Amino acid sequence: MQSTDFPRSLFGRICISRVTTALIVGTLLLKITGRAQETENVQQSLQAPKPPSIGEHMGTPTSLPDLVREAEQKNPQVSAALHGWQASRNVSKQVSALPETQLSVQQFSVGSPRPFAGYSNSEFAYIGFGVSQDIPYPGKRGLRARVADHEAESVEAQADSIRRTVVGNLKMVYFRLGYIQQTLEVLQKSDSLLNQVQEATEARYRVGQGNQQDVLKAQLQHTKILQEVAHHHQEEGLLQAQIKQLLGRPQESPDILADTLSIRALPYSLVELLQRTRELNPDVRSKQASIHAQEAQVELAQKNFRPDLNVQYSYQHTNGDSRDYYMATFGIRLPNRGRQRAELAEAQQNQERAKKELDAESDHVLSEVQQQYVRVKTSEERLKIYSDGLVPQSVATFRSALSAYQSNRQDFESLLSGFLDVLNLDLEYQSELADHESALADLERLTGMDLR
Repeated sequence: MQSTDFPRSLFGRICISRVTTALIVGTLLLKITGRAQETENVQQSLQAPKPPSIGEHMGTPTSLPDLVREAEQKNPQVSAALHGWQASRNVSKQVSALPETQLSVQQFSVGSPRPFAGYSNSEFAYIGFGVSQDIPYPGKRGLRARVADHEAESVEAQADSIRRTVVGNLKMVYFRLGYIQQTLEVLQKSDSLLNQVQEATEARYRVGQGNQQDVLKAQLQHTKILQEVAHHHQEEGLLQAQIKQLLGRPQESPDILADTLSIRALPYSLVELLQRTRELNPDVRSKQASIHAQEAQVELAQKNFRPDLNVQYSYQHTNGDSRDYYMATFGIRLPNRGRQRAELAEAQQNQERAKKELDAESDHVLSEVQQQYVRVKTSEERLKIYSDGLVPQSVATFRSALSAYQSNRQDFESLLSGFLDVLNLDLEYQSELADHESALADLERLTGMDLR
């Protein structure tokens, strides 16, 4: 019995050992299979089709001077202002001309209301012709012409101001469009750098040195770049609509590709810019012309105290038995001195108002020139810091971080921070460059100088 029980117990132990071993091996196989499946899922997600890359603009860039000439020729606001100035040039001839000459015909009948009754048998019946002409006091017509000429100069300066405003707005939109189009290229380059980060993350994950969270963070950053690209496309569409409006082009016309933005140095000092502004700024010139017009208006109001003249001449023809009559009349139109004193006071007050408006406009424009000059100079310094320091340093830092990460000597957060520094500093540089060019465009509008 004992010998029989021993083999049975041994057999039972052997069976239990085999079952246990099978369970252990199965568990290990399940873990290995799960780990392999997880790795395969991550690899599939890394190898999944990516959204389309950032497309590059096709076509030939259009230079800004070409667009400026087009806007000056086709913009409706500029054309309307030009027609208004041309219309004002004809006012001088109107106000300096003599008053309209009056012609008159008289017919005097006798004995009956019928025309020409008694003309053949009465010396009182007649037919007459006359002419009358008002003659302003000498000097009034010339003063009226001076007032109109100076007002036309003011209108011309206003038209120039409208033209410069349109051109300035065009330059602003053009520079912003160039910034958007260039930052799309920056995002494309950053997306390529991010691909290197993803490859490094994937490589570390495959050998068990990284984790899935790093891979997902890299993918998240890639999606953020795509979102930023979509936002840029939206803003580019809005800018295209604005620039076509300024050019007077149909909205369905082809889009415009801007030239690559590059920094322009400011070749003038602040003193030179302020002096040119005083001389050439259209708003200041308009106010100066208004002062001259008001000065002439004051002289005209003083001259209106002088009387105007009237000259008449008439001819009367009677029947054949009587001689014809000839009559000349000279008249003087006396001014209402109370009304003329009020007119003079009004003209003097308008003259003082024009002077104050000139002072206010000059102070405003010169202050704006000062501000834009500071913006340009500060922007030049910042651009130099970006181009010579921050941007190349960020790129070197990122390259070093990527190499250290690939060698398992640095964590993913430091690598991602270095990548974001490269992206953000590059975008900041492009934004600063667009702001610099916009400030120069403002100075061009204010001073009338081409700073290219």
